[in-house]
Amino acid sequence: MSENKVVVVAGAGPGNGAALAKRFATVGQPVAMLSREQSHADALAAEIANTRGYACDVSDEASVRSCFAAISTELGQVDTLLYNAGSGVFADVETITPNQFEQAWRVNALGSLLCSREVIPAMKTRGAGNIVFIGATASRRGGKMSAAFAPAKAAQRSLAESMARALWPAGIHVALIVIDGVVDLEKTRAMMPDRSDEFFVDPAGVAEMAWQLTHQSRRAWSFEVEVRPFGENW
Repeated sequence: MSENKVVVVAGAGPGNGAALAKRFATVGQPVAMLSREQSHADALAAEIANTRGYACDVSDEASVRSCFAAISTELGQVDTLLYNAGSGVFADVETITPNQFEQAWRVNALGSLLCSREVIPAMKTRGAGNIVFIGATASRRGGKMSAAFAPAKAAQRSLAESMARALWPAGIHVALIVIDGVVDLEKTRAMMPDRSDEFFVDPAGVAEMAWQLTHQSRRAWSFEVEVRPFGENW
């Protein structure tokens, strides 16, 4: 993979989004960072060289189409899509609202589809490309308080697997990183002030895993990999 090809981080923000952008931008690859608010994307871009911020609502088809058209014009064809956008209100089946359930699905599953469809045609033409989804162990089991998040992540995982089966033969590496644990963020630290550093998932480690996936030999591709703190009970 040429190091100057365009990378898109869908769901750019503190934590995994910023870490992904930094890891890929470090080697000089232009990185487009997508956030619902332009101001948020611009603020992050000001901190990371070789990046540019774009406003995009990944759950809205028109917004996604417009955003990726701008990226193509301003930066070039996308070589790697890192889908980190995620949304979920944690509640049980009796308290979750239909709107919250639908929104979780729209961001995690529908957004994955919409963004992928914008980059697949050019990747197929080149016979190369990477699409990496940031998933969660909720995709494998529905916890009591994940009545919206778990179904949305399960739909995303199924979509990723379907895409991998369809697109690997065309040279497009589709992969899924399953995160098991609490991501290290300012807000999660505030919620769990007594936890040590080693309790939290390291965003830089997640980004490194994504980097490794996009540089695997075609003769030894991975589809699903897991990242968790070494002390996580699994």
